[in-house]
Amino acid sequence: MIDILFDVIGMTGTFLVVGAFFLLQLEKVTPDGLKYNLMNLSGAILLLISLCYNFNLASFVIELFWIAASMIGLYKYFKAKKLQAA
Repeated sequence: MIDILFDVIGMTGTFLVVGAFFLLQLEKVTPDGLKYNLMNLSGAILLLISLCYNFNLASFVIELFWIAASMIGLYKYFKAKKLQAA
């Protein structure tokens, strides 16, 4: 039963990351936008959680980089919003 839970968590993460990429290709989101970066961040975190149960070093490392890239994107998004408000 716990296998299914971690599979659902991992698949949800996969759909978020891949979904963000599809939305980007369909020009429904921008690469510097909030939605794109939040989808990538939350998807990568969910994939990382699933990897704690079914560990794979290469996948774990790429998700860490995906999280870092998403955090940079969110930082830049909020920095730009703050500058616009000023």
